[in-house]
Amino acid sequence: MSTVTTRDGAEIYYKDWGAGQPVVFSHGWPLSSEAWAGQMLFLAQNGYRAIAHDRRGHGRSSQTSSHNDMDGYADDLAAVIEQLDLQSAVLVGHSTGGGEVTRYVGRYGTTRVEKLVLIAAVPPLLLKTDANPEGLPMEVFDGLRASLVRDPSQFYKDLAVMFYGANRAGARVSQGILDQFWLWSMQAGLMSVYESIKAFSETDFTEDLKKFDVPTLVLHGEDDQIVPVKESSKKTATLIPDATEIYYPGAPHGITATHMDQVNADLLEFLENGRKTSDTSVRSETAAMK
Repeated sequence: MSTVTTRDGAEIYYKDWGAGQPVVFSHGWPLSSEAWAGQMLFLAQNGYRAIAHDRRGHGRSSQTSSHNDMDGYADDLAAVIEQLDLQSAVLVGHSTGGGEVTRYVGRYGTTRVEKLVLIAAVPPLLLKTDANPEGLPMEVFDGLRASLVRDPSQFYKDLAVMFYGANRAGARVSQGILDQFWLWSMQAGLMSVYESIKAFSETDFTEDLKKFDVPTLVLHGEDDQIVPVKESSKKTATLIPDATEIYYPGAPHGITATHMDQVNADLLEFLENGRKTSDTSVRSETAAMK
């Protein structure tokens, strides 16, 4: 397998397809790099080098009992970027992966980065606090932890339905999409998945976002039941200079699968054109569930 070794000895698995400008993908919780296959194949076929790694504790990477937090995730992403000696890279993060990318910028800057993409990402802060009264209460995340420990397999099956919006009227989500979510989730270590809940819910990325100084695309489904758009991307975009925002009406959290063609087209356009303007550009896309 293709792996990089981190400073604490963890082995981080990665996939590396195609040639050209590197586009590095960070996946959502509790999945693996396989969740990016549709985007990676598309970009590799369109002249880009697509790279995605399995977060520590997930997929084929080491199941560690330490550094299962955003600092650790960002350091692992840095290890992949540095050991592959990537330059002018585009970093793309979905959900928890969006937090990973954001914390990477906060810790390492954008010396090796040309553009950033946050898709249904968790920043700036999901948890409800005195300073963030619009966030989700701790009881929501405590419930996730309790359900995960009680019956991980059923928890993943139930979560997949909300993740892809299969519980919405008129939704057309295949059983295969739901099954692959369960399969990828079951490959992750229970400790890593459990500790990652704290990482994605309680980490405040506000100061990290203020360090974004390259063109950034913020993309989100407006019917996201996992990471509510108003508490995440809408706030994130106000903290990033000249961010490009795209919101899909009626779309769920797992838009990289349910709206793959649309996401791919918007991603490619951003990669090729940058779309950086003096004013924030907001565009809504009409998207039917596949």
